Amino acid sequence: MSKARVLLVDDHAVVRAGVRALLHAEGDFEVVGEASNGRQALEKAAHLRPDIVLMDITLPDISGLEAMAQIKEAVPETRIVVLTMHEDEDYFFRALHAGASGYVVKGSSSESILAALRAVEQGGVFLYPSMAKSLVADYLREGEGQKTASLSAREMEVLRLIGDGLTNKEIASRLGITIATAQTHRTRIMQKLGLHTVAEIIRYGVRKGIIRP
Repeated sequence: MSKARVLLVDDHAVVRAGVRALLHAEGDFEVVGEASNGRQALEKAAHLRPDIVLMDITLPDISGLEAMAQIKEAVPETRIVVLTMHEDEDYFFRALHAGASGYVVKGSSSESILAALRAVEQGGVFLYPSMAKSLVADYLREGEGQKTASLSAREMEVLRLIGDGLTNKEIASRLGITIATAQTHRTRIMQKLGLHTVAEIIRYGVRKGIIRP
């Protein structure tokens, strides 16, 4: 099985070392390069053409958001996952608008980082639990009838737990299922709600007035 090639971008060496060790322990990822600022990230992404760039938003030279947009322009097939300290909707939607497909907050579990990388590798989008909570809460509050009606009883159960902000690990523990099964339910739910691509989530952000068209 071929490994997903990952470029790590963070100005803190200790963060890069920790993520590198995490990915090394997995059998489906290979760290092919590292960068400590946005300009290095752009140069290495263009040269290495990795499958995934895992990067911070706060970088010492150009902003991570600007770097993301430039990387996507130079290497459009490369997928980007944000690993940041910023846990708010504004940064989340700005990152997606700049080209990211996943968003994970620093301090989250290693399971969340791996889930994000695997989701974007498969062409999907990863919603950090607090971000998913916000989107799902709106769906439940507004009663998106036709879409939620398509969910099974188990998926509705998982949806409510996502709406409470639970991670896959917490959902698995609550329902007595595996973490992989919890992630599968989450993915199917997002697909059925029409929230499984970056474009669809950005449209949601526009509709809510969080980002401009």
